[in-house]
Amino acid sequence: MSTLPNCPICQSSYTYEDRGLFVCPECGHEWSNDVSEEVSGLIVKDANGNILQDGDAVTVIKDLKVKGASGSIKQGTKVKNIRLVEGDHNIDCKVDGFGPMKLKSEFVKKL
Repeated sequence: MSTLPNCPICQSSYTYEDRGLFVCPECGHEWSNDVSEEVSGLIVKDANGNILQDGDAVTVIKDLKVKGASGSIKQGTKVKNIRLVEGDHNIDCKVDGFGPMKLKSEFVKKL
């Protein structure tokens, strides 16, 4: 009996091989056994195309209006210790003077 890897998404042991790919019948995930092709985790890029990681520091590249606040986040504001999340606003952070905030990666650049 050959040993096939468990599914990296749901950890199912019922995987099978089909035309060079491993397939999980439980969640439908398909992946290659080639490690160089497989990219794990969330990939978020800033306005310049640099890859962001958890804990990075970024700078806001344009004034951002904040709903429910009297002011806006000004261009050049530095934000430290970001956290990447899934979704439209893919950066969780704390902005000085505003508190917890979600930002879009297209409006920041990596320091």
